[in-house]
Amino acid sequence: MCAAHTHTGKMKALLLLGLVAVALCEPTRFVGDKVLRLTPSNDEQVAIIKELGHNVKVDLWKPDSADLVTIGMKVDIHVPAAQLDMVSTILQQSGMEAKVMFENLQEAVEDQMDNKRVTKAHDYTKYNNWATINDWAISISSANPNLISRQVIGNTYEGRPMQLLTVGKRTGSAKPAVFMDCGFHAREWITPAFCQWFVNEAVSTYGSDPEMTNLLDRMDFFVLPVFNIDGYEYTWTNNRMWRKTRSRNSGTTCIGTDPNRNFDAGWCTTGASSNPCSDTYCGSSPESEIESKNLANFIRTNKSIIKAYMTVHSYSQLLLFPYSYKYGLSADHSELLSVSQGAIAALRTLYGTKYTSGPGAATIYPAAGGSDDWAYDLGVKYSYTFELRDEGRYGFLLPESQIKPTCEETMLAVKYIASHVLNNLY
Repeated sequence: MCAAHTHTGKMKALLLLGLVAVALCEPTRFVGDKVLRLTPSNDEQVAIIKELGHNVKVDLWKPDSADLVTIGMKVDIHVPAAQLDMVSTILQQSGMEAKVMFENLQEAVEDQMDNKRVTKAHDYTKYNNWATINDWAISISSANPNLISRQVIGNTYEGRPMQLLTVGKRTGSAKPAVFMDCGFHAREWITPAFCQWFVNEAVSTYGSDPEMTNLLDRMDFFVLPVFNIDGYEYTWTNNRMWRKTRSRNSGTTCIGTDPNRNFDAGWCTTGASSNPCSDTYCGSSPESEIESKNLANFIRTNKSIIKAYMTVHSYSQLLLFPYSYKYGLSADHSELLSVSQGAIAALRTLYGTKYTSGPGAATIYPAAGGSDDWAYDLGVKYSYTFELRDEGRYGFLLPESQIKPTCEETMLAVKYIASHVLNNLY
């Protein structure tokens, strides 16, 4: 990727090119960048945030796009050091409430890795890069042949294999299944950590935990540990704050599509952008991203057995269900709501972590083209989106010390939903 372009020529030129190549490959640093939490209290302040989002190089953490900002909403915005003076002046003039969440984003990026156990090996309480996760997927499946099988459902844009683990007791016949994916948005590192945790927890408690044993005896879990692998890898090598895929867009140098705006569910109508430079770019067409197509094809092919779809994101502590692309309630609204309420009550029993649940559009903001709405409209009734910890203190940079508690509590919610599905097959 980053080799110096060699050319027969003077040694000096080569050396220079080498230095340039090294410079180009330095990961983005965030020294002096701040993350601010803004709370607009009137239309004028909302307009100012939208203006910043469109015309200044700021990165919205929450909501995903400036267009979604409304009065009273907490808006988390990452402001690069170079833009700080201008942004501060604009905010002061507007009288908007602004709280500094991160004084120096680079420090937070470094502090995230606070599990100081030095290991090159895979670790459930550390963030693992893609190569480590890929090796883990291969080894955990070969170590547990009676409970895990592995398949590649296609390759990513850059050619990486999308490893899918099927977790469940082999019975020789088709069982009802839950599909679960993590790592849709590259910078949401806690989510692949959860998918790995789930798989390990399933195999290590099978036979001792009655609920897990029953679930794995009677159903299968299709687990995709990292959906947006190219983007995830890029957050490790180049830019920790990258969100989208890494595909090229014709007619622009701007890279990538927001995969969670790329599904055929009210595609690109609301809460998504048709601008390839936007972080919420919907893509050139539904399933324009090979990753989206690979996932959708797998679910379409196995639609008769897939009874639930869970997609894991961060951050905000929410459990959402359809719809996000419209305000209208789904046909199964009351059941989806009561199951979500039971799941977040179960989650809260462990550490007291408070979640909010509800339909996406009404609970956070309208956003079209999401995989959860698409799966629901396809006929997968129990379709849920998790937004894991936290509520913004660390945002996308949740420290490794929170991986274990986050995963432990999330397990309770996932098992609650899966048990309901098993007892209410359709």
